[in-house]
Amino acid sequence: QVQLVESGGGLVQPGGSLRLSCAVSGSISSINAMGWYRQAPGKQRELVARITSGGSTNYADSVKGRFTISRDNAKNTMYLQMNSLKPEDTAVYRCTAQVRGYVPGTFIDYWGQGTQVTVSS
Repeated sequence: QVQLVESGGGLVQPGGSLRLSCAVSGSISSINAMGWYRQAPGKQRELVARITSGGSTNYADSVKGRFTISRDNAKNTMYLQMNSLKPEDTAVYRCTAQVRGYVPGTFIDYWGQGTQVTVSS
């Protein structure tokens, strides 16, 4: 009933920038919190950034000052602006959205398929 599709990944040199997008479609009542996760081969999945419906944000220490998360509630779209990219940022990035269910007070988490970000010279 709900689908998340990421876009904007690719290959970039160290110090470069990318902007990821996450478009939410389907039977949506409302979206609460949204976030970006990443996972590199052999490493644990980690939360990169999170944003609430009201615009409050949280970032992993490793990306503070370099990444910016934002959302356009009218378009049901979330973005991750990534600047000053480092090789350590190489990973598959996935977006997630917490969608309010039909019954008030219930929520369902949905995930995108992921987009590859590679930072290399």
